[in-house]
Amino acid sequence: MNSSALALLRDHPLVFFTGGTALRELSRCFAARGCHTTHLVTTFDSGGSTARLRAAFAMPAVGDLRNRLLALADTKACGLPLVRCLETRFPKEGDQEALRKDLRAMARPDHVVWEGLGSATALCLQSCLDTFLSAMPANFDAREASLGNICMTGKYLQEHRSLSAVMGLFSRLLHIHGEVLPIVEESLHLAARLRDGTLLVGQHHFKDLTSPIVRFFLTVSEPDRAERGTALPVACRPRAASPALARLREAGLVCYPMGSFFSSVLANLLAEGTGHIIADLSCPKVFIPNTGTDRELLGQSLTDQLGMLIDTLRVDAPKARARDLVSHVLLDTKNGQYAGDLPALRLWTENLDIDLLDCDMVTARGCAHDPHKTAQALLRLLGME
Repeated sequence: MNSSALALLRDHPLVFFTGGTALRELSRCFAARGCHTTHLVTTFDSGGSTARLRAAFAMPAVGDLRNRLLALADTKACGLPLVRCLETRFPKEGDQEALRKDLRAMARPDHVVWEGLGSATALCLQSCLDTFLSAMPANFDAREASLGNICMTGKYLQEHRSLSAVMGLFSRLLHIHGEVLPIVEESLHLAARLRDGTLLVGQHHFKDLTSPIVRFFLTVSEPDRAERGTALPVACRPRAASPALARLREAGLVCYPMGSFFSSVLANLLAEGTGHIIADLSCPKVFIPNTGTDRELLGQSLTDQLGMLIDTLRVDAPKARARDLVSHVLLDTKNGQYAGDLPALRLWTENLDIDLLDCDMVTARGCAHDPHKTAQALLRLLGME
């Protein structure tokens, strides 16, 4: 890509609504090309070690943010030792007191985990860890804990619970290509009602559905309380974070990419402000459905997915045309595997004036999207490939 195209993408970036790890390799692909991308990331994870951090500090989930930061890191500038440090994870099993002792030992400046880091970077992360340790509950469960998440939590506490400040620091430390921004800064959880009446609270419950999701929302209710039956979850609709909305307004392309449809993609669109801004943009707005199996999409066809995507965005923009919210759907009909009737989808998109494009994005039948081919397909929409 030439310098003028790269400069254009810096001013008007490709904006991805995402979470989880499905976009990790595509993110790296754009970073390797020097393409500026913006990632609006969910903060609602509620499983494993993330759940323990959230419960201890009443905070949003930072794991997906950390993953995307590391995917966009310039390892030549920040160094592989920093990436390895932030990827350090405690064992899945072990004596809890021994694990807490190991965590406290990491606060020593001569600990091996800081080996290879510049002195300023090491001091910064050690300060974050010290803050975390000072606030850590005596019974904190460190199994599978991520040192990167712990340092981000320490910075979050230092900055009076400002997630934007956390992202600013770690973006600079990692010299990331692009931007990673939380869609909201509040500590919220995902909830869903299934067709059979079951109510789920907590993203970690969405992996093994017994019935299709018919309603999907954010709540301040915590998963463990809902599971004990002490309180029914109350839906809430927070305003999306100001930095996320500001960057969305400048988008040169908006992408609803492959990934867990509800918890990684649709979850980003539940915040107030996103649909209205997207409807006003004149750039391509692209839906790339999953190929293969997404356990969250039990009983949902491609047509169902597109309908839910449009309906969710229309909460903010009730008068918007479908094309104002989703202008293109990218499929690979040769190697992609999709749920539902493709001819029915084709007819429906024609009626909605949405362009259904058949692109070479999947290398073999049943495989995931190839990051390089998917990047090419997106850049082609901008006339840059």
